[in-house]
Amino acid sequence: MIDKFNNTNLKSITALVDQFGRVHTNLRISVTDRCNIRCFYCMPAENVVFRPRDELLSFEEIVRFVQVVATMGITKLRLTGGEPLVRTDLPLLIRQLSAISGIQDIALTTNGLLLAEHAAELKSAGLDRLNVSLDTLQESTFEKISRRRGIQKVLDGIFAAREAGFSKIRLNAVAIRGLTEADVVPLAQFSRDHNFELRFIEFMPLDAEQQWNENDVLSGPVIRTMLENHFCELLPAERTEPSQPAVDFCFADGRGRIGFINPVSQPFCEDCNRLRLTAEGQVRNCLFSTEEWDVRRLLRSRATDEEIRQLVRDSVSAKAQAHGIGSPEFQQPARAMYQIGG
Repeated sequence: MIDKFNNTNLKSITALVDQFGRVHTNLRISVTDRCNIRCFYCMPAENVVFRPRDELLSFEEIVRFVQVVATMGITKLRLTGGEPLVRTDLPLLIRQLSAISGIQDIALTTNGLLLAEHAAELKSAGLDRLNVSLDTLQESTFEKISRRRGIQKVLDGIFAAREAGFSKIRLNAVAIRGLTEADVVPLAQFSRDHNFELRFIEFMPLDAEQQWNENDVLSGPVIRTMLENHFCELLPAERTEPSQPAVDFCFADGRGRIGFINPVSQPFCEDCNRLRLTAEGQVRNCLFSTEEWDVRRLLRSRATDEEIRQLVRDSVSAKAQAHGIGSPEFQQPARAMYQIGG
């Protein structure tokens, strides 16, 4: 267990502001590229080659990096993968990260399959929030997407997390034309019945097999119309954080809240405040970036904190104005979602 990091000079170090004036306060940390399912929008079906264990950042290296960027204004962390719950002793990392001065919020994105057995320990370790992937309530559709079985385990994990004391549980559904239209209303009904916040996410070009086509995107506006036709009007909700990727709505009948993350039809790049750290220690300034900055080399060569800060500044300075999906210049990243971190 590390001692709590003393961030006494936090305000004296320049914040992470890019050339477009965006202030970066949010870091997504991939703790592993491994996963226990094979969702086609994220991973290949078979013959996946994972990083050797010694190439992944250790907990000590992750903590060191967060200690440094916390002095630059990073206040929120999200742990991702792959599937982060396959990383052994993850609660230990959460406990260490929550002890760092300046870190105000730690969230976890999971597919939910292992959540039931880990929920209580995650809560005890200091995890604040959970995002659980739930694209469907039907086993047959779950199997088409994940190429594995297990929807009941996911549902059991969601309710176990609530029982463990998590009050902030968000459900994320990737929306895919020709596949998940029939799931839109049932997912919304499930969320309304159980008081979960649901967010629909447009299918993005991050699949390992690079079969993505814009025609496969079931857009947020289309889903909103489907929900209003079935339930009632959706009223714009207060935007608590300008940088949040979702546009949120409340059902007019007062039963529930729903969000839409529309990176394809309605990009939100102008408000982006996120950086990413891959499992093997590459800093990325955008999910769709084609460039990375190798902080693992610095962490393993006894670099100073200032050298690490400069690498992060370089990454932020190079951030593009937008991801460019739909433009002639857009290039799908060579690495898939599981290799970058969700």
